[in-house]
Amino acid sequence: MKKYVREREREREKEREREREMTGQFQKSSMYMEHNPGIVENGDFRKNLDDDGRPKRTGTWMTASAHIITAVIGSGVLSLAWAIAQLGWVAGPAVLMAFSFITYFTSTLLADCYRSPDPVHGKRNYTYMDVVRANLGGRKVQLCGLAQYGNLIGVTIGYTITASISMVAVKRSNCFHKHGHHVKCRTSNNPFMIIFACIQILLSQIPNFHKLSWLSIIAAVMSFAYSSIGLGLSVAKVIAGPHARTTLTGATVGIDVSASEKVWKTFQAIGDIAFAYAYSTVLVEIQDTLKSPPAENKAMKRATSIGIATTTVFYVLCGCVGYAAFGNDAPGNFLTGFGFYEPFWLVDLANICIAIHLIGAYQVFCQPIFGFVESQCAKRWPESKFINSEHAVNLPFHGAYCFNSFRLVWRTAYVVMTAVLAMLFPFFNDFLGLLGAASFWPLTVYFPIEMYIARTKMPRFSFTWTWMKILSWACLVISLVSAAAAIQGLATDVKKYKPFQTEQ
Repeated sequence: MKKYVREREREREKEREREREMTGQFQKSSMYMEHNPGIVENGDFRKNLDDDGRPKRTGTWMTASAHIITAVIGSGVLSLAWAIAQLGWVAGPAVLMAFSFITYFTSTLLADCYRSPDPVHGKRNYTYMDVVRANLGGRKVQLCGLAQYGNLIGVTIGYTITASISMVAVKRSNCFHKHGHHVKCRTSNNPFMIIFACIQILLSQIPNFHKLSWLSIIAAVMSFAYSSIGLGLSVAKVIAGPHARTTLTGATVGIDVSASEKVWKTFQAIGDIAFAYAYSTVLVEIQDTLKSPPAENKAMKRATSIGIATTTVFYVLCGCVGYAAFGNDAPGNFLTGFGFYEPFWLVDLANICIAIHLIGAYQVFCQPIFGFVESQCAKRWPESKFINSEHAVNLPFHGAYCFNSFRLVWRTAYVVMTAVLAMLFPFFNDFLGLLGAASFWPLTVYFPIEMYIARTKMPRFSFTWTWMKILSWACLVISLVSAAAAIQGLATDVKKYKPFQTEQ
């Protein structure tokens, strides 16, 4: 009986402590209440707050699925035909399916780490670094931050380049239609990078991930649109003939490529497929938008299964049908690389959809960077009005918007920086392959597996411990060989690079 009483006392004390934390969090968020009077309901503001004192989250598995699809299905789906062409009919689809399973498996492990130590009732972890800090700690936290934010910065620069290429492709497509396919129709990417940056400066004022659902849904629809157009054009090409030359092992040594090129391109293709599925850099931030009940880890696992399944279907269809259409000569991107010229209006529509999708995807990948920098600055200078104070501004068709001076200056500066770097290094997408190789293993595989082992206190050399370690080491080898292939491709492109030449 005494033991029961002591347990009840401990539970009450924990409840009182949670209430004190919530009250403290609310006091820090007084500006939010000031601009949102409806947050106080019948004199009890806690009804509109979550268990951590933050405004109630409203995300569902559907909005999380949209975020995942936006993050995963990039314009790289249109280059999978090239990847399949390097691997062939046997290895290509097999590698696609293998990495879809690996990504799904490790993502479910990571979803269970959002709360710790208990995945349902434990304390929330708002970022990937918080998750690693709570489960592993030590130097691994800094390594996680370096890999995550380095990759996110690289992706936003790469998306600036890719979006401008799609915009340029629209102009070139109209030029080819008007003057013939033999005309070079060269166009500078820089003006379109500036247009993309101006759009991002406006969208970057969206306060956080929680307000991003509408943009992710639009971007997800755009990804379905251009993937479907690419798939439809490929099917039409296969039906019209003549049939392209395809093989079980992909590009043939001595005919399509040399022996060394076959090795490097095979490594690069495996890496491209592996990185095409990765979205672990934003998984925790996406999960932090979910309301409960149901438990966040259950909703995130459902969103992950839908997102990965949808992605895999499009990847297999676009990759395999694209390979059937173009054979071993498949271009790196059959829309911007002009695998198709006609109907020009449909190619234009697909490239416009790519650009719109990348506008949304840019925000999905940069919001974690914005949140990290702003939270660190708020902790470092808690008394600074420039950093912490917000002012309500009424916007047409929007209503009250909380304006923050630091957010405006810092986010604008970041977008400008990515645009300038994109203009200075138009071959940066090759460098992005190296960043992907460097971050794929630690973020998608190593940390989720190590945290699962630590949380479950799994015995060393048990069956599950052994096969998980084998999976981790195998993915490390894939990352290393892909990094080597990326370095080799980067060196080749730098040698070929001519300033002011349009990206093809």
